[in-house]
Formats: sequence, structure tokens, C-alpha cells
Amino acid sequence: MLGTGTGDGLQLESLKLMRLFNLDEVSLRELNQALHDCNGSDEASAWTVTNTKGKHAVAAGIDAPLEVTVNGHVGYYCAGMNKQGQVTIRGNAGPGVAENMMSGLVRVTGNASQYAGASAHGGLLVIEGNAGSRCGISMKGVDIVVRGSIGHMGAFMAQKGRMVICGDAGGALGDSLYEARIFVKGEVAGLGADCVEKPMAEEHEREVAQLLEQAGISGVDAAGFRRYGSARKLYHFNIDNVDAY
Repeated sequence: MLGTGTGDGLQLESLKLMRLFNLDEVSLRELNQALHDCNGSDEASAWTVTNTKGKHAVAAGIDAPLEVTVNGHVGYYCAGMNKQGQVTIRGNAGPGVAENMMSGLVRVTGNASQYAGASAHGGLLVIEGNAGSRCGISMKGVDIVVRGSIGHMGAFMAQKGRMVICGDAGGALGDSLYEARIFVKGEVAGLGADCVEKPMAEEHEREVAQLLEQAGISGVDAAGFRRYGSARKLYHFNIDNVDAY
């Protein structure tokens, strides 16, 4: 049910700023339509969504400075195409969380499935648990911070942006990487085509520290991260590299 608060004494102004959606009582379509009705607005408001039960595309397509708290696990593409919104998922997220995000913040307090942050252009994606395979695939400017570990082929074809992995990374990390930057604290199972380890200077340590602070990740020292990037050997066709294409 859509609610406007608890208690008759709340002022009308406050009632307009808080919205409660129970997905056992209203449809997902109604929730997303209500969010989309705010698109283009510069007015911030707080939203709470309950009883998600793994539903797909929850809070997708936001284009306003809304604060959305999703209490429960979600399926595919939660907070996809997010712009300006601050979305917190208090649970686990299925494949494609924050897919094609443009700006704002998406936080997953649990684990995220495969291709989290796929093709995202901007904003910050924070995963407080672990992420599955292809995290950050084709990322185009987003920052991704993972408190745990990620699966294989992280940052596959990543073009721009930064990824901070506080745990371990699976095999083929950074395969076919362009100009995205990857920082890993733990072990890396293997590097993908054209991805190489690069020197970690003080400026890069400061960069990692800043991203950890923005992500609200405490207890992780920026010292000890390793940096990975593109060797730039696949930018132009070369017959000597034909096996890598």
C-alpha cells in the first residue's frame, strides 16, 4: 500500500516527502510509475519499498534526487538506468544491478550477482558483500567499490571509470580493457587479454582512499592495493597479436 506516514499530526509538507510502498499490496509497475512521475524534478524525497521478494527491475529508471531504501532481496536490473537517485538495497541483488547507471549512488548491503554495474556511465556503485562474474562489464565512467571479492572476467571490456576490489578477483580480470583503472587488495586469479599490473604510486593510494571514503567502507587500508590497467596493445590491429583478438 502507498502510505504517507504514520500519525495524524504530521504536517502536509512532511507527508509529501515520504512515501512507503509495500509490494504485497501494490504492483511493481505502480511503484516504478510513481518514481518516474518525479523524473526531471529537483525535489528530494524519501521512499521505502518492502516485500520485494526477488522482483525484477525494482526502482529502475529514476531521474530525480530521490532517496530509495529497498528492504529485501531483488532480482534482475534493480536501480537500472539510475540518474541522480540514491538507492540502498538492504539485501542481495540479482544480475545487472545499477546497469547503465548515469549518476547518483546505488548501494547493495549484501551480495550482487553477475554483471553488476554493466555499461554504467557515472555515479558510484557500492557492494558491501561479494559480486559475481563480469562485475563492471563495459563500464563507461562509473566508480565501483566492492567490499568483498568478485568473480571471473571483472571489468571485461571496461572503457572508463574505476573499480576498487577489497577482496580477491577471479580469472581474466580486465580482459580487453580500455582506460578503466582497477585496484585490488587481495589475490588475482589471472589477468585477461591486454590487462597488466602497473606501478602503485602515492597518488593512486590517495585515489583508493578517497573512493573507500566516498563508499563508506571502513576498516580497509588503502595501502597494499595493486593497480591494473590496459597495456594498450589491442587498440589497433596487429598481426602479432592475432591470438589475443
